[in-house]
Amino acid sequence: MVTESFKYRWAAAGDVNAFFGLMLDNMTGLVIMASILTGIFGMPADIVFLKMVPGTALGVMLGDLAYTWMAFKLAQKENRQDVCAMPLGIDAVALFGLTLGVVGPAFLVTKDAEKAWAVGMAVLVVMGAVKTVTAFFGEAVRRAVPRAALLGSLGAVAIVFIAFLPFLKIFSDPVAGLVALGVILLTLTARVRLPLGIPGALGAIAIGTAVFYAAKMMGFSGGHHPAQAAFAFAFPMPTLHFMDGLAMGMQYLPIAIPIAITNVIGGIDNTESAAVAGDKYGTRDILLVEGVATLIAGICGGVIQNTPYIGHPAYKRMGGRAAYTLAAGLFIGLGAMMGMVGFLISILPESVMAPILVFIGLEVCSQAYAEVERKHMPAVSICFFPVIANLVFIQYNSLMGAAGITFSALRPDFQETYNAVMILGNGFICTAMIWAAMLAFLMDGAIRKAAGAAFVAAAFTLVGLIHSPFPDGRLFLPWNGVPTAVFAVTAGYLLMAISYLIMASFNKPR
Repeated sequence: MVTESFKYRWAAAGDVNAFFGLMLDNMTGLVIMASILTGIFGMPADIVFLKMVPGTALGVMLGDLAYTWMAFKLAQKENRQDVCAMPLGIDAVALFGLTLGVVGPAFLVTKDAEKAWAVGMAVLVVMGAVKTVTAFFGEAVRRAVPRAALLGSLGAVAIVFIAFLPFLKIFSDPVAGLVALGVILLTLTARVRLPLGIPGALGAIAIGTAVFYAAKMMGFSGGHHPAQAAFAFAFPMPTLHFMDGLAMGMQYLPIAIPIAITNVIGGIDNTESAAVAGDKYGTRDILLVEGVATLIAGICGGVIQNTPYIGHPAYKRMGGRAAYTLAAGLFIGLGAMMGMVGFLISILPESVMAPILVFIGLEVCSQAYAEVERKHMPAVSICFFPVIANLVFIQYNSLMGAAGITFSALRPDFQETYNAVMILGNGFICTAMIWAAMLAFLMDGAIRKAAGAAFVAAAFTLVGLIHSPFPDGRLFLPWNGVPTAVFAVTAGYLLMAISYLIMASFNKPR
């Protein structure tokens, strides 16, 4: 029962460490986002820093402010002082999926940064709408899909995109990158405290940045960071500019929708994780906040969705309450609007920021194996194949584009490999979930459910939700002259499903 005299002590010493952890996590996301778009794809810095970054940061600020308010309400309801707010920030999976798979490719196709920005906004608006709607029945989705499929797909993406790609950034500038990585592994993975209680992430960035500029002065550093950005006020206002990219954005939904749905499922898991730590937030409320914040971010120029972070129990162990989400949200949101975040992004070396993402990737993948039944570990492992295929396909296209090589110029055997990698990788998150669910069902003796998963895969293949035969991964209708590979893959899944049903008739269900 709540007493009238109760007053929540929402700020504590632990909020300092928690603030640096959450703030730097989001800063890392913005650094990588700007680096990919300006460095890899060559997009103009003013579009990225003055439009995409502020809009994306607005979603983070609104979400963290809402979660701060929810912590106050929970503390008042339960008459507890130790309530820790749910952390929210930029979704790492969407960071790579949408920059490498949507905004960047749209810019390469159109050669128009404004158009590519509109496409990114449109895709984010759709993702926000999907997340908002699915918030009302997210629990039903979670009950229908085995845990190995939910965590396995995330684990595979975490290792391949969140951890591996940043490792390349580290080795592009190993002098500073390896130093920062060493501090991250020492403090965040091995949990060794730095002197004076300095947060591990802050220490890694401070030491790594100092080494970066020292090495650069001596001519040893080969690293770089995004294009320079000066302080400039850029308030993200609601705009209908996303409508200009809606038609083109539809072809990227096979990438965006699975990421959005996976994000909802991850939000459910994170809410349960917080409940285990002692803070029982409403699942629907947590999901609605992230959905609406993503939707508003898209309307205001953002291109990356936000998500409740996995680390609530860690922030609670640090002693964080509600001040850390309030401070981090305001720092990221207002800092982006005033140009401060853009300026910091332009001076912080990406090789130094990347190790934080390596740590996140390792943690997410470790959780996937730790939280599933031992017999379901192969179901987690099978998720890696379509994700690796998508990474290889991205690298194929990057190398071919840089060398000026077209598909028709490849030898027939290379064309066959290119097509196989493309088909396997398109819709990779959804493919990974279906495969893992199917294998988990088989290992549980639920052969008919496995057949159902194979039928779903066949249906998804017919419209391009998975295994699209087009380089841009677009959706299609099967009667509109699609390549024969679509029907070959569909037939394979159908025969697989039929064989399972036949076998199920000879086996008693367990």
